[in-house]
Amino acid sequence: MSRYPLPGIIAMAAVVVSSNILVQFLFGQWLTWGAFTYPLAFLVTDVMNRVYGPAAARRVVFAGFAVGLGCSLVGTMIVGEFGPLVTLRIALGSALAFLAAQMLDVAVFDRLRAGAWWRAPLASTLVGSSVDTALFFSIAFSGALTALEPGNDVSWAAEPLPLLGVGPVVPLWVSLAVADWSVKLALAVIALVPFRLIVRQLSARVA
Repeated sequence: MSRYPLPGIIAMAAVVVSSNILVQFLFGQWLTWGAFTYPLAFLVTDVMNRVYGPAAARRVVFAGFAVGLGCSLVGTMIVGEFGPLVTLRIALGSALAFLAAQMLDVAVFDRLRAGAWWRAPLASTLVGSSVDTALFFSIAFSGALTALEPGNDVSWAAEPLPLLGVGPVVPLWVSLAVADWSVKLALAVIALVPFRLIVRQLSARVA
């Protein structure tokens, strides 16, 4: 087996780059198009873990982390109507959330890999996705962490609104986080089908 699974590295880089681009475009009131591509990072990690093992999966994660940092650096240099497209808090939240969630995904998957084929990818993705959402939105938008970047006004994210337009009143960023998390959970289930198919194909090639 390859110590550096090139297909996984390429796939992870594609997911990270496309998500960084698509996050700039809204899908409805609570989501961006990036919300639908970013969860595929967990699919890539889980496929690599199943076929090549946890060490190789971690290498793919680190490659994605490096690409993500590069995207954040480019984003800080692009100034939009309200300032840089990527602020320090967004860059920090994105980097920490990705690394923590993906490494946790690798660990949970490896712990459950001997069980039913679907249990490891589903459980690891659910856990990783939850951590990813909690870390990113808290670091990037929570008013409690304003000290991370005092010059960045995120007061808009604290606007009190009904949760997803229908629930109890919460800060806007909480609704954004719940919507994002819901998409991740749905895709965790849907991704089981391509996970099964891709694993079969790759396993046959490396056998």
